[in-house]
Amino acid sequence: MKKLILSTAILLGSLSMQAENTVLTTNAVNTVKYQDDYKEVDAVPAAIKKSLDEAYPGVKLEKAFVNSNKEYKIEITVRGEKSIVYTDATGNILKK
Repeated sequence: MKKLILSTAILLGSLSMQAENTVLTTNAVNTVKYQDDYKEVDAVPAAIKKSLDEAYPGVKLEKAFVNSNKEYKIEITVRGEKSIVYTDATGNILKK
């Protein structure tokens, strides 16, 4: 009789201890602000104009910006599509 009661207690105890997985949902939003130190300029060197004309026939320069490393950020329009191109002072197109 003791074994029956003990077996029943163990059986009922094991049924009542059900492990529950809790799912934690967190909405994390990472915001990255890219601080560029480009300043607008009125004119770009001739080497840049020449390399842009060779790379993009029919290019139209909209705005030009320069940073402290003499890298240029140039807003251009080619066949009605606007784009941004990065170059150095010698006209080499940079990939960013």
